[in-house]
Amino acid sequence: MNITIAMDSFKGSMSSIEAGNAVKNGIFNALNGLNHTINVLPVADGGEGTIDALTYGKSFEKRTINVTGPTGEKIDASYILTDDNMAIIEMAEAAGLPLVSKELRNPLNTTTFGVGELIKDAINNGCKHFIIGIGGSATNDCGIGMLQALGYKITDKNGNDVPFGAKGLEVAASIIDSPISSTLLSCDFTIACDVDNPLTGERGCSHVFSPQKGATPEMVRLMDGWMDAFASVVEHFCKEKDAKFPFNRTTPGSGAAGGIGFAFLMMLHGKLMSGAQIVIKETKLEEHIQASDMVIVGEGKLDAQSTMGKIPVTIAKLARKYGKKVIAYAGLVEDKSAIEKANIFDGVFEIDRKGMSLDEAMITKNSVSNLTQTVEKTFPI
Repeated sequence: MNITIAMDSFKGSMSSIEAGNAVKNGIFNALNGLNHTINVLPVADGGEGTIDALTYGKSFEKRTINVTGPTGEKIDASYILTDDNMAIIEMAEAAGLPLVSKELRNPLNTTTFGVGELIKDAINNGCKHFIIGIGGSATNDCGIGMLQALGYKITDKNGNDVPFGAKGLEVAASIIDSPISSTLLSCDFTIACDVDNPLTGERGCSHVFSPQKGATPEMVRLMDGWMDAFASVVEHFCKEKDAKFPFNRTTPGSGAAGGIGFAFLMMLHGKLMSGAQIVIKETKLEEHIQASDMVIVGEGKLDAQSTMGKIPVTIAKLARKYGKKVIAYAGLVEDKSAIEKANIFDGVFEIDRKGMSLDEAMITKNSVSNLTQTVEKTFPI
């Protein structure tokens, strides 16, 4: 029997690998040493555990450099370099909201310049492939700062460089190509993005996301207009280089992270994907599923919301595509009728707590033991 185990982390309890190995041990105990191949793959949805999943089985280096922080001060920020010329970067390391004290939160001033510095450093260290998570930003500058750090000159009508932050959008009139644009466009940028907001309008980044970054209603109104004008500058620049350029300010996800999604799409030809899709692609999970007889998934709680795109269900649907049996284990199972109605799993099992309180069951050694024993009792299915 060939089994693929792809368990999400149980937050506050087990990592993805810890949960996967607990299931594997339970299967070994249940099958009493019969011939079987069991592959444990770490998975995540773009949040906790994503870097662990993306670096699993690879040699990697955590590199820390000094960059420009969101308010213009110098800070240390880190990213991951892998042995296959890939850089894994979290935007929040250089431009995250937690880096800005509440009294200084003002998207008119905050910049993505440090994000560009991280990308440039990775390129200088031989990286050609990029996975960039863009959640948790403090910015609403449409990626102007990032582009400036990468060598693009964004100028006002007098040819002066525009200032940091959304204030730069107000006066941006033209773009001069980067000296390293050919190098940038030879790289591939996969952007972890789980929102589908356009750049501007009522669902755009200024209206939806900038208030939590310190914007007042008047700032929201102004920034949305400035961003719309800057989008015209960017779209004109891109069309001059490629008349068939497929993206624009209405492309889903262009409004992600204060409009940096737009900058990646338009200027760096990035591809926006959900965190779960990226992990599935980079771990070659689909290939493992195709070679399997059974797929086992799980998470801390399975409920009706799980059927709306959480990673265990995403993986289960992929397994169903190839006609594989799919089993799920969870710390808690709610809305069982909704889960059964979705017809995604061949079996769903709640982990036996052994009479423990929830707090006791959440302790890692207990949750690992309980999951192992639950699998042993319920397997094979």
